[in-house]
Amino acid sequence: MPIAVDAMGGDHAPAAVVAGAVRAAREDGVELILVGDREAVERALVAVGGARDRIEVVHAEEVVGMEESPIAPIRKKRRSSIRLCGELVRERRADAMVSAGNTGAALIVAKMVVGTVPGVDRPALAAVLPSVTGRTVLLDVGANVDTKPVHLREFAVMGHFYAQEVLGNEFPRVGLLSIGEEEGKGDDLTKEVFQVMKTTGLNFVGNVEGRDVFAGTVDVVVCDGFVGNAILKSAESLADFIRGTLREELRRSLRTRLGYLMAKPAFTALSERIDYSEYGAAPLLGVDGGCFIAHGRSNARAIQSAIRRAQEFVRADVAAKIRDKVAELHREEHRLLHLGEGEERSV
Repeated sequence: MPIAVDAMGGDHAPAAVVAGAVRAAREDGVELILVGDREAVERALVAVGGARDRIEVVHAEEVVGMEESPIAPIRKKRRSSIRLCGELVRERRADAMVSAGNTGAALIVAKMVVGTVPGVDRPALAAVLPSVTGRTVLLDVGANVDTKPVHLREFAVMGHFYAQEVLGNEFPRVGLLSIGEEEGKGDDLTKEVFQVMKTTGLNFVGNVEGRDVFAGTVDVVVCDGFVGNAILKSAESLADFIRGTLREELRRSLRTRLGYLMAKPAFTALSERIDYSEYGAAPLLGVDGGCFIAHGRSNARAIQSAIRRAQEFVRADVAAKIRDKVAELHREEHRLLHLGEGEERSV
């Protein structure tokens, strides 16, 4: 099935979204449904010479703006492009949805229109960040602020399968973010989650600290959405600072400009490693179908990368693997609960 793309979502929509979609259709062979104002989408397709044999256009009368309430596609704008993307996934006319629009609205649509995987209480927004040895999955980065131990356990399961099936880590190392590596460190929630994580059967390596996110010592970092979002926004800001500072310093004198020309391949490689457009979008894991939320300022390259991530997710059948593992954990919980009740009765 194709991937549904919110053609009206993002700061540069629909032009950048359509251009990225056309690239994905041509270069990656992806079947797509562009959802948005038909006239505007058609104009954008003509402008880039769209690969029409792989792209269908579904008309949407409304658009949810970046500053609008996240609940808008549920209450007021039921014919919005982002809402219709969710309906296409729910009706199994599309395998996944991609949007660079209103993040809150995308989360609401994913939860209330598409629905969650059976057994998953809280879907988690995951970010893929560069590390010394490759890439690290950080979740949750903003979908859930108030979490319980069972939710963080679900995040660990979902992050494990994303790192394994999409990023290619055969035995992902899963760490719990805390203020120290020792088992007794952290607040009451972290200490309780530590014990829960040891029962998951995952490759749980224990507590990790903020430095481990980029150090390559772990493949999946689990935390609540408040902390994860702060790390993500700090990382994005730091990446922009590094790029801007390097650019300023390299232009400072003739000597530094000549040095830049000699080291240009290294600077280009660094820029690509910290460029959000290389990673495309953050998956909302735990949804009954793929949901990928791209940065609002996504250009055509970032949109193409987001569609690639969605394609990889679908091919690996990550949603089904999450469903099966979560069901297994719930069965084990019930078994232990009944076992405990039986022991109490015998006493």
